[in-house]
Amino acid sequence: MLLSELIKNVECVEVKGNSAVEITGLTASDALVKKGDLFFCVNGFNTDGHGYASAAVSRGASAVVCERPIEVNAACVIVKDTRSAMSLIAKEFYGRASEKLRIVGVTGTNGKTTVCHLIRNVLRAAGHKAGLIGTLGVFYSNVSIAPELTTPDPIFLHKIFADMLKAGMEFVVMEVSAHAAALKKIEGIKFEAGVFTNCTQDHLDFFKSMDSYKAAKALFLTNKYCNFTVFNTDDEFGKKLFLSAGENSVSYGMDSPSDVFAVNVKEEISGTSFVMNLFDNVYNVKCRMAGRFSVYNCLAAATCCAVLNVDFDDIAEGISLTEGVSGRIEPVKNSRGKTVFIDYAHTPDGLGNVLKTLRKCTSGKLICLFGCGGNRDRTKRPLMGEIAGEYADFTVITSDNPRFEDPCDIISEVEKGLRKKTSDYITIQDRKTAIKYALNKTGGNDVLLIAGKGAEEYQEIMGVRHEFSDKKFVESILDGGDVD
Repeated sequence: MLLSELIKNVECVEVKGNSAVEITGLTASDALVKKGDLFFCVNGFNTDGHGYASAAVSRGASAVVCERPIEVNAACVIVKDTRSAMSLIAKEFYGRASEKLRIVGVTGTNGKTTVCHLIRNVLRAAGHKAGLIGTLGVFYSNVSIAPELTTPDPIFLHKIFADMLKAGMEFVVMEVSAHAAALKKIEGIKFEAGVFTNCTQDHLDFFKSMDSYKAAKALFLTNKYCNFTVFNTDDEFGKKLFLSAGENSVSYGMDSPSDVFAVNVKEEISGTSFVMNLFDNVYNVKCRMAGRFSVYNCLAAATCCAVLNVDFDDIAEGISLTEGVSGRIEPVKNSRGKTVFIDYAHTPDGLGNVLKTLRKCTSGKLICLFGCGGNRDRTKRPLMGEIAGEYADFTVITSDNPRFEDPCDIISEVEKGLRKKTSDYITIQDRKTAIKYALNKTGGNDVLLIAGKGAEEYQEIMGVRHEFSDKKFVESILDGGDVD
């Protein structure tokens, strides 16, 4: 495709050189440049892509997109915002596939993954072909691609849209992180519906303040990106957004007046049942996932699917038939009679929700094992410690993904909060050793929650991802002879 065709919808400051050059690929990595590529000079957090433009051209790039004049032997497209331009150009390069798909986006601190899976399952149960993009990976037809980011970068994202369209997908359900909105990953995409689950503390390492974090989520939930919006109005920020959203918006909740709501909620460790009022149509729903927060996830999915004109009976049936989502309050089956759950909870609100749910269903002791990720929001570490101390009978603090931080330093910060609530805990840095200890401590009527990593298949230490799965490790222990 000609460079001039790719940039026709991009606000350019100046085009220097031959705009009729043929572009055969897109990349923002000088190390991955192939002959004929268009190279994007992206300003990163640690490096400036403009400094790699010459290397990219020497490796065969036919043109570059940049935010300031640079001296290279190739065509230069100077734009105000490289990230925005990259999204729009990727859309054009991959045949504007996003315009031919009905795309649903889900944003929120917690619940995005589960809500996306519920929506996709309901759509498929109603006879629609639907793909999924999110924290657990990319799924469509018989294709599954391992996860990298909650919302992929634009070049890969639009390639996936094109592949899904070619595979016959009608819908795409995807997680939209606050980072994705802030970094212009969704520029040029029009979503059929946008869903807001909740907003609690997370990612302050990036956004610096809750106001900035909220603003990024709010940016996505506007008519620039979404034809319809769905809000949890039991969430304070969600209610605020709903009241200012306009006519193409609907609400769900349990504690405040809303278009879709649930009553008669009954929680059990095996699942949750409730009566759902779906725009004045009443259904008895049995959800196979535990917890009051799972009811919110079901309501979010039901409301969204109703907006998409899915038959109400199909919605209720689809939710009831949906099994749990990997790594989300997921029980680990075993022959030892031990009750163990794996959950991705990595925020104060997420950990609190799961612990409160399990607390209600535990006749013995509730044991919690978790850690906090390195090089991420440090302020939530003591908060999560306090929450564990409040709801668990015993806590094991261990390593999560320490990244480039000393695990002992992270554990110490969690411990500061935990000590405010209890002295009944232990710190064990090595996650495998910690899990073995927690399993041995879990008796017949006890419940063990292993939180923080969920379905992740790795542990990231000093820039290296080591193969590791909480669930697989627990299964290997319970199938062996190491646990009494």
